[in-house]
Amino acid sequence: MKKILDLYLAFFKIGITTFGGGYAMLPVIQREIVEKRGYVTDEEVMDYYAVGQCTPGVIAVNTATFVGHKVGKTPGAIAATLGVISPPLIIITVIAAFIKNYAELPAVRHAFAGIKTAVCALIFCAVIKLFKSGVKDLPGVLIFLAVLAVGLFTNLSPVWFVLAAAIAGICIKCFKR
Repeated sequence: MKKILDLYLAFFKIGITTFGGGYAMLPVIQREIVEKRGYVTDEEVMDYYAVGQCTPGVIAVNTATFVGHKVGKTPGAIAATLGVISPPLIIITVIAAFIKNYAELPAVRHAFAGIKTAVCALIFCAVIKLFKSGVKDLPGVLIFLAVLAVGLFTNLSPVWFVLAAAIAGICIKCFKR
């Protein structure tokens, strides 16, 4: 029961201290869950990000569910998921009650502009960390570059990129044998 409560509190902390959506949560999840608590490895969290990206829902919620399930089976998955969604639910409910009255104030618009900039930096940091732990050899670099190039010039769903990269990884592994 202590581990389940710790899961809830860890993901509650992630949910309350991270702004900007699922991708902005990735570096915080990595720090709290991998580095501080050791619930999963960097490789496992990369796998959860990848699967979380191609399954329905928000990547941070999906990742919390996967981590929670690994640590505490179904009760752990429920605790982690509830932990990560509780703070945004509370905060959004409070903001929704006041947003119409204050959205056009210059200070609020400037605050949102600053937040967007910070979120870009957080996402960039997450990309660098993911790149370092996920792209380890020439085939990985080639898959990365191919997905990056196609992603920049098309509007394909991320699901197609993940599936194509999975197939490429399988083919490369079979070819090496």
